[in-house]
Amino acid sequence: MKFTLKIIVIGFIAGFCGAYTFYHYVIKSSLKALEQENQFQPVNYSTGGNLPAYSNTSTSSSEVVAAVDFSEAAAKATQSVVFINSISQGATITYWDWFFGEGTAGGRTQVSSGSGVIFSDDGYIITNNHVIESAERIEVTYNKRIYTADLVGTNPSTDLAVIKINETNLPAIALGSSKTVQVGEWVIAVGNPFSLSSTVTAGIVSAKGRRIGILQDKFPIESFIQTDAAINPGNSGGALVNKSGELVGINSAILSRTGSYTGYAFAVPVDIVRKVFEDLKKYGVVQQSFVGGSVVEYNYENAKKYDLNTNVKNFNGVLLESVEREGPVMKAGLKPGDVITKINNTEVNTQSAFEEELSYHYPGDKITISYLRDGKLQTAPLTLVNLNGTTEIIKRNIYSNEALGAQLEATQYGVKVFRIKENSVLKRIGVPENFTIIAINRERVKEPEEVVNFFSKFKGRGYLYGINSSKQQVEIPFIVR
Repeated sequence: MKFTLKIIVIGFIAGFCGAYTFYHYVIKSSLKALEQENQFQPVNYSTGGNLPAYSNTSTSSSEVVAAVDFSEAAAKATQSVVFINSISQGATITYWDWFFGEGTAGGRTQVSSGSGVIFSDDGYIITNNHVIESAERIEVTYNKRIYTADLVGTNPSTDLAVIKINETNLPAIALGSSKTVQVGEWVIAVGNPFSLSSTVTAGIVSAKGRRIGILQDKFPIESFIQTDAAINPGNSGGALVNKSGELVGINSAILSRTGSYTGYAFAVPVDIVRKVFEDLKKYGVVQQSFVGGSVVEYNYENAKKYDLNTNVKNFNGVLLESVEREGPVMKAGLKPGDVITKINNTEVNTQSAFEEELSYHYPGDKITISYLRDGKLQTAPLTLVNLNGTTEIIKRNIYSNEALGAQLEATQYGVKVFRIKENSVLKRIGVPENFTIIAINRERVKEPEEVVNFFSKFKGRGYLYGINSSKQQVEIPFIVR
């Protein structure tokens, strides 16, 4: 028994000594070597030689971050962007109104918001037409103050409008050029989405000259700058600026199934904006010029339709689809099927490019059209005309009448009344601002004088039929005593 216990003790001591010796001289030394191998090694980026592959990537990333710093551009642009409220009164006619008149018709006040850009230091602001088209009253919020704005003019063809507030020494935005904007260039959008003032988002120019078919005007001019800068409801009328803080477009639309940003936003090019602004300020209406014909895209399908050669390398130009009798292009000798390649020295390869180039001109301007017929390049001079087929400048004709206490303007539908004074008979009988009178007591009216003459003589019960600023057809019963 003692012998057995002695053997166990000796075996235990021998095993312990062996394990300690193996750990100290084998395992411990191996762990120490492995620990040294796993230590981070310093990299000297200031010396030459074979640097790690990721060193250049790190440096270029820093340069990219510095290159797309928009803080200066944002600081310049945000001070020139305003918040706009468009206020209207929905019309509701009740039986009480029919029996008692006196302008008792009313409705719920509707407010929609958008953005605008200060275009001159004396209070002129550019925005989208759809931002203010339903407004009976326009309010501009700037620098924590609220201003009542006057409508200078609208242009549904480009979805632009000009309003004015009574203020001076405003920070007008610096203007760039949309012609020099490049696809892939960084831009930032400044506006008031969801009533969040002075919001700045960034993106790149995705495309130019986009025609997306959203303008319902008879002669739309769509040549949008497409960007992926985040734009949402409330951004409309805001600024799209380049890295220098210069205006390159007015944000107008998004393509979205949800109504919110999905990556496709569109802005009116600043070169078009500048022309529209100058025309509305000077004439009250934009001077559009026409060639007396319509064009379509020149592509394989349309070339085949007009029996043109489809075996061409590039379909450059636009196809003249139709001409008006005695119009400029007919007088110049052009025919349907001709391929227009240039207006003066500017190439026009899309319908939007053709319409954009025409938008910079005035009725009476002389231009040179370059076109292809039977594979031969020809040129022809022609004189542009206005919508009426003449070369005259069209001016807005506003009729002011102190006795009626309002301003009136003949439109294609009837007579529009606006800037209605508080003591006006129109105000007393419930006619809202920017109401277009189509008929009075079942008789059509087309000229302002007809409205003035009626209310200068009429006494009794009657009703007006017309269209309010929200494009609703409304009948307003009234009594004039």
